[in-house]
Amino acid sequence: MTAGPFVFALPGSERQGRDLADRLGAETGVLETRRFPDGESYVRIVSVVAGRDVALVCSLARPDDQFLRLVFAARTLRELGASRITLVAPYLAYMRQDKQFHSGEAVTSTYFADLLSREVDRVITVDPHLHRHKALAEIYAVPAVALHAAPLLADWIAANVAQPLVIGPDLESEQWVADVAGRSEAPYVVLRKARRGDRNVEIATPDLSQWAGRQPVLIDDIASSGRTLIEAARGLAAQGFRPPVCVVVHALFADDAYAELSGVAERIVSTDAVTHPSNGIPLAGLLADAVRT
Repeated sequence: MTAGPFVFALPGSERQGRDLADRLGAETGVLETRRFPDGESYVRIVSVVAGRDVALVCSLARPDDQFLRLVFAARTLRELGASRITLVAPYLAYMRQDKQFHSGEAVTSTYFADLLSREVDRVITVDPHLHRHKALAEIYAVPAVALHAAPLLADWIAANVAQPLVIGPDLESEQWVADVAGRSEAPYVVLRKARRGDRNVEIATPDLSQWAGRQPVLIDDIASSGRTLIEAARGLAAQGFRPPVCVVVHALFADDAYAELSGVAERIVSTDAVTHPSNGIPLAGLLADAVRT
């Protein structure tokens, strides 16, 4: 009988690693890591991994801090004889810079994909930012699986929100928003967004008077600066709607974004792709099914 996979979690992803191992019925591998006084990283794989499949869990919400330890862990696992290394990155960083907007800019989505493809045999992630890249296979040289959290978001909305009106932030989100709304048996609308900078977003809210009395539910894939959700909530308030429930896949929430959004939202809930106090929608089952294949 072949031994099952090992699950190793890098710092910041320990809970996701434990939950994934529990769903897989897998062993949790022992990985030691620390920072030296000069800032360099120490990584040691304690478990015996020769001939074993390995799931390496690292949600890349802080990629510049995490990437080197990920590389060191993956290469050490390879040297120790791991048969296959699957990177489970519920949040996959460096997907938004998908073209050169100004002369001399680095197209970091492509470069980051190339770097990761050198270290692992497979990548599993959830709702990556696919805009100009239509599929991960366009930039990743190894099998890369993009899972979708829409069914889980819809289940949460159906169980927790009475008379929801599902609202997407922009036209690009319409297909995704329609899926969530259909699964939760709710009507939906999409707003119009114009981004003027990292923290400057304009939201045009259409006349929603036909949905008066419904509970608005704003959904978004990534909440970083939070400006999209904040401005959308203000637009809804201007039309007399109650504060929205905000449901996001990736809760990055930089600086004071979470506190500011909390001031205009009834509730904020996120998947646990990125560890955050708003986590309320677990992904372990979704990820485990993908790891098994």
